[in-house]
Amino acid sequence: MNSGLFKKLLPHLIAIVVFLIITAIFCKPALEGNVLNQHDITGWKGMAQNAFEYKAKHGHYPLWNPNLFSGMPNYQVAMEGKSILPDFTKILSLWLPKPMNFFFLACICFYILCIALRVNPVIGIFGSLAYAFSTYNAVIIGVGHESKMLAIDFMPLLLAGMIFTFNKRYWLGLAITTLGAYLEVAVNHPQINFYFLLVAAAISIAFLVDWIRKREWKHILISICITIGAALIGIAACAVTLLTSYEYARSTMRGGKTISIEGDVVKQTNTSGLDTSYALRWSIAKPEAVVTLMPEAFGGSSSKSLDENSHVVEKLTDKGVPEGSAIQAASSLPKYWGGMSEDTTAGPPYLGVIVCLLSLIGFVIVKNPLKWGLLAVTVLAILMAWGKYLPGFNTFLFTHLPLYNKFRAPSMTMVIVELTAPVMAVLTLQYILFREKSRELLKADFRKIVYAVGGLLVLLIIMYMMMDYSASIDQRILAGYTDPKTGSNEIARTIIAGMKADRKSMFGGQLLRTVAFAAIVIGLLYLYLRNIFKPVIVLISLALISVIDLLVIDKEYLNAENFVSPDELSSQNFTPGIIDQQILQDKDPDFRVFNSSGDWTQESRTSYFHKSIGGYHPAKLRIYQDIIEKYLSAGNQNVLNMLNTKYIIFANPQTNQPQLQPNPYAYGHCWLVKNVRIVNGPVEEIQAIGNTNLRDTAIVQKSFSNVVTQPQWDSSATIRLTKFDNDTMDYSFSSSRPQFAVFSEIYYPYGWNAYVDGKKAEYCKTDYVLRGMSLPPGQHAVRFVFEPSSYKTGVKISYIASFLILILFLGGLFMEWRTSRQSGVRSH
Repeated sequence: MNSGLFKKLLPHLIAIVVFLIITAIFCKPALEGNVLNQHDITGWKGMAQNAFEYKAKHGHYPLWNPNLFSGMPNYQVAMEGKSILPDFTKILSLWLPKPMNFFFLACICFYILCIALRVNPVIGIFGSLAYAFSTYNAVIIGVGHESKMLAIDFMPLLLAGMIFTFNKRYWLGLAITTLGAYLEVAVNHPQINFYFLLVAAAISIAFLVDWIRKREWKHILISICITIGAALIGIAACAVTLLTSYEYARSTMRGGKTISIEGDVVKQTNTSGLDTSYALRWSIAKPEAVVTLMPEAFGGSSSKSLDENSHVVEKLTDKGVPEGSAIQAASSLPKYWGGMSEDTTAGPPYLGVIVCLLSLIGFVIVKNPLKWGLLAVTVLAILMAWGKYLPGFNTFLFTHLPLYNKFRAPSMTMVIVELTAPVMAVLTLQYILFREKSRELLKADFRKIVYAVGGLLVLLIIMYMMMDYSASIDQRILAGYTDPKTGSNEIARTIIAGMKADRKSMFGGQLLRTVAFAAIVIGLLYLYLRNIFKPVIVLISLALISVIDLLVIDKEYLNAENFVSPDELSSQNFTPGIIDQQILQDKDPDFRVFNSSGDWTQESRTSYFHKSIGGYHPAKLRIYQDIIEKYLSAGNQNVLNMLNTKYIIFANPQTNQPQLQPNPYAYGHCWLVKNVRIVNGPVEEIQAIGNTNLRDTAIVQKSFSNVVTQPQWDSSATIRLTKFDNDTMDYSFSSSRPQFAVFSEIYYPYGWNAYVDGKKAEYCKTDYVLRGMSLPPGQHAVRFVFEPSSYKTGVKISYIASFLILILFLGGLFMEWRTSRQSGVRSH
């Protein structure tokens, strides 16, 4: 190998080795053959098992999933398109096992960004490790939000492509932007994609303002064409996912609703997204933003509880409560007291004290157009994360910012800060340590640095002194510990007083921790200023301290306890029980199971084995959610019957163990009714199914009346299911008179087509969630086929775009190499 080339590659090879070593140390159980026991991945496997079995038999995934919520599109569960592209995710992560691959991939993508930012390789290693091991990443990997993690992994890669382009390395920018856009969108997490779009917009505007001032019109045109063109091609390669998801979203909870259900009251409404109160639920409190540099200031996560050292124990014992009882009471109380105390949070978005301090310093002293884009979107992200605690601002955004009303959990916007803070931190170190005459310039800026850090510490001290340390959960504790007989709440107030003392102690301890880290950062910069330390010593010191700090905090949320053997994971979650085995003996190809023994809308184990009334999915069909709220939550027998619920699993009240109850009243796969009742709108429709014998009468909205013919009852008429396939259902019908058939399959108009004797026929929404069809007399073959045009169109676009991506990526790299080679020849 050419010695000059090896010398250029050596720092990058060292970086890769460092990334491998750190990820291997942190993920040691994975190297021993263990796997993560992740709640959401277990849930996804339950959702997708039917699709896996179908593919094993037919060679491809089905488009319809009958095992979730009585039937829904498979788009967000398991779907495949057509592409010539290799698996870049596995290539970039060196085929490492989970979760090593996630951390390593984040390191690699951020390191490429650091190359684009033209920072020192050691700074790049520091920034990459800080980004990869931000605590939020460990938290979401632990619970199984893998698509979210991959989207976070690829954000810096896409940003790198943009920066290369903005810095006039057009060919490399074209290659990386195209690949980055494809990978970012392909992992199918639109919410993270949306947040990155905000970052990209802010940074682009900051650069654009600078270019306009310099009158770089040609560069503006080229940059816009490359960035937008490459992004569009990368997005086009994901058309099969985007087109189907866009179409599906209109029919889900995220697409709005036409009725509002509050108890027994049903009202007409018309919304175009999630309910504001629901979408803004998971918001961080305003002071809680400090957890980016003080991880335990608000207690960490909802799963942590107080212990025997709590002030609650001390105050209760002072009131005469036995110590054992006081400890028991404390252990039942949560440490977390932030904005999501009424809900749950799995951990803080901790970025590392050093990263936060360096980014703050950079926002004060760095002179770079990128700084202003990063600062603007960082402030915006924090304001958005406050959600319901800044209602005016966030309700306005929710109403007017395109697409924003499709997403929930404002706290997730902190992933923006997770990206912008490390970027600003590496720019700061490069600016301080590697400018020409850096020490002289640092001397001029040192007072600003001290003031910036000091100002932050003063703000934290003021917060420590001024906060009242109350939390929304306090009212629930007050009610729970108030004596119902006497109305005395002395014990409750004592407990709350103890919890407030604990909270103040937690915040104070984290404040002292921050002061110590600030002293280290200022001290190292001062030693460099005095020419006592070389830049590399400062960098290595900061990197080591920062990485150790992050790994220690991360281990609280992702450690050996999260790992199990593959056999143990399977036996814990996917071994059929006695009840499952009993149900599986039924060879009927199409019936449903209602597992009411637990939270049936939040579990997918039943879906792993059976066609379930319930399931686990964040985007249920809106009409089905309405049925859940109005009828299924109360176990309405009429609705269960129309959904062909052949078996009901319930918790035995004596033993609390699951017990099986066959349901002989289920209506079956399909049936013929004696009459069709036409109603005005969805409100009347959903109310009517609660007081109508649906075995004899079908409920249809007036908007479908043109495809309904009133049946003429024929006692000898028959209809039966002859073939069941996820995407195709065949029925045999015979009658001497016109009939109306109800099919116990969920209504979804975007793709389900009906055919009678091979000719396309009209059908209608019936009984609010099912399908119905008027059938002429005679013997007929009826077929339903799921053949969405969005999928077919998406496959074609994706396939063509995959060729373009490969050409642009490889061609861009080749032209970059050729251009750099020609530049090298000219320089000699």
